[in-house]
This record gives sequence, C-alpha cells and structure tokens, in this order.
Amino acid sequence: MSLWPLLGIAVLVVGFAAGLNPLIVILATALVAGVAAGIGPLQLLAALGRAYNDTRYVSLIWLILPVIGLLEHEGLRERARMLIGRLRAATAGRIILLYLALRQLTAALGLTSLGGPAQMVRPIVAPMAEGALESRFGVVPDSVRHLVRAYAASADNVGAFFGEDIFIAISSILLIKGFLAQSGYHIAPFRLSMWAIPTALLALAIHGVRIWRLDAKVRRMMREERS
Repeated sequence: MSLWPLLGIAVLVVGFAAGLNPLIVILATALVAGVAAGIGPLQLLAALGRAYNDTRYVSLIWLILPVIGLLEHEGLRERARMLIGRLRAATAGRIILLYLALRQLTAALGLTSLGGPAQMVRPIVAPMAEGALESRFGVVPDSVRHLVRAYAASADNVGAFFGEDIFIAISSILLIKGFLAQSGYHIAPFRLSMWAIPTALLALAIHGVRIWRLDAKVRRMMREERS
C-alpha cells in the first residue's frame, strides 16, 4: 500500500493554516492526492467533474436571500428586536440556547432548511438576542453585540451539524454508508443515525453550557466597559 496519497492531507492542513481560499485548498489537495496515487491529470479532472455532476443539486438559498432582504428592508429585524424587548425574562443566552435546541431537533427530523445563518440567524435570532441585551443594559458596545452574534451563529452551526446526522435520509449519512460500502462494510443508514444520537446529545450539552454562561460573560463585559 502506497502512502504517497497522504500528501494530500499535508496540503490540506498547510492550506487551511495559511488561511488560503478553501476552494483552492480542496482542489489542490485533490490534485496532489490524485497525482501521488498515480492518476493522470486528465483522469483526475474527469473524476472531479463526474463527482460534481453526480452530486449537484439546486440550492434554494438564491431564492431565499432576496426574500430575506425584502423582509429586512420592511423592518423584520426591528420588529424582532421590539418583540423580545417586551419579555422581561428573555436574555440573550436563553434565546440562543432555545434556538440551539430547536435547530438540532428540527435538523434531526430532516428539516434542515428551517434554519440557517441567512434565513434565521441574521434576520431573527440575532436581533432578538440584541433586543434582550438593549432591554437590560441600554446602549450596548459593538464588542458585546458582535459576541452575541457569534454565539447565535455558532448555535445554528452546532445544532445543524450534529442534528442532521440523526436523520437517516440526510446526505452525510448516505455519504458515510457509501464510503463504508466501498470498504466492504455494509451498514444500514438507521444504525448510523442511531450512533449519531449520543454525539448530538453531547454537542447539545457542551455547547448549551457555553451558551448558558453567555449572560454572565455579557454582564462582566458590561461592567468592565462602564468602569
């Protein structure tokens, strides 16, 4: 067994560590690994094209973005901020924690399109969390505001990433099944999804604790800002 194709891993690590464009890094990794495995440039290019053609899909994101932009223009963010500002028990951490649980639950049911940075975080979740901040602290500095936005985005990513593997018909489960089948291991998608449940629960618990501590971190930052 030749180990030269593992050079692609080195190219991948160095490329991401250097902060290069991810698309360029992945393409360079494929080229290096393919050449090291003895695949000719034309054969490698044909394999990449065939893989893209077999797995392509039409994303609805280009239809969603104009709708979200129109809603923001009509005041969606301001309405979300005003709505959450009326709830005295609402805090930024509680709102984001609730969204994390809902995001993971809906992703586990295969409803991955119900959330997302463009569809949900930017126009709804982040403004609601910022509204909770303003109702408690008044004027909020940009450092605190950006921190809350980052936590809102992380809740979406963690919830979707670990929740979708529970759904048996998601592309990641089918990809794992296909890879294992090529190696001679035939495992049903249902078994793969069952083994994803403990990982999803751990991700929910670990990131949930981090989000739960967000309110205390925000209070500390506000005290330092005003002192």
